[in-house]
Amino acid sequence: MHYPVITISREYGSGGRAIGERLAKELGVPFYDKELIFMAAKESGLSEEYIKKTEQMKSTSFLYGLYMSAQQLPMNDQIFLVQSKIIRQVAQEGPCVIVGRCADYVLRERKDLLSVFIHAPVAFRADRAQKVYEKEAGNMEDFVRKKDKKRAAFYNYFSQNKWGDARHYHLAISSVYGVDFAVEVLKHAAESFPGGTEK
Repeated sequence: MHYPVITISREYGSGGRAIGERLAKELGVPFYDKELIFMAAKESGLSEEYIKKTEQMKSTSFLYGLYMSAQQLPMNDQIFLVQSKIIRQVAQEGPCVIVGRCADYVLRERKDLLSVFIHAPVAFRADRAQKVYEKEAGNMEDFVRKKDKKRAAFYNYFSQNKWGDARHYHLAISSVYGVDFAVEVLKHAAESFPGGTEK
């Protein structure tokens, strides 16, 4: 069976990680999300905790990228470069599912790429996040919006696309019908993909 390299971008609380992990298991291909943090830590010599804290921050100026070498870049930019290198490496090894970290943009030149965006209404995501992540009761909708804002800022800074804009993804799927439904849709898309690579 020939499968594509699948990247999953997602709104906070939409279940994108759960969908990606289940999809990878169904297809029998590697899954990468937090695993990329471990791999980036090993590659860079930095701690996993530091990378977690830094990876979704954006630099204050795009000019850094124009006038500085990789070693002179702000640390979060350096981490992004390391993770991008790792993303390209794992994609080169064969079909896989990669969640987040601008992977769809990093791999945009690949013909075997299937990029996906998982979304859902704020109220649905707030309710799910509170249950799944066991967050304390409060204004979860505001919390979810703040998380989305951070993801959007990170993505928009490091890519030339707009986070969540369906025109920049091959598929956009609402998770309101559940993880199983989303996985089945994506599994069918992967099995029908015309330009995949053999697993």
